[in-house]
Amino acid sequence: MTPPKKWKMMLINWLFIYPVINIIFFLVFPLVKEYNQFIKTLVITLILVPTLGVCLPALHKKFETWIRK
Repeated sequence: MTPPKKWKMMLINWLFIYPVINIIFFLVFPLVKEYNQFIKTLVITLILVPTLGVCLPALHKKFETWIRK
């Protein structure tokens, strides 16, 4: 089996992460804007990291044929 192309995996990651971060900032930032920067970063990463852990493997599997082409 052909190994996955790293640039294609990175492209899929970026195409997923960029809009997710923007949505999180839009929805969550107004709720935590008064908090310390460390708390804001903690809240955002507590949402982002599990979302990525669930969704990115599914996206990689969905696009596996293209990634390995």
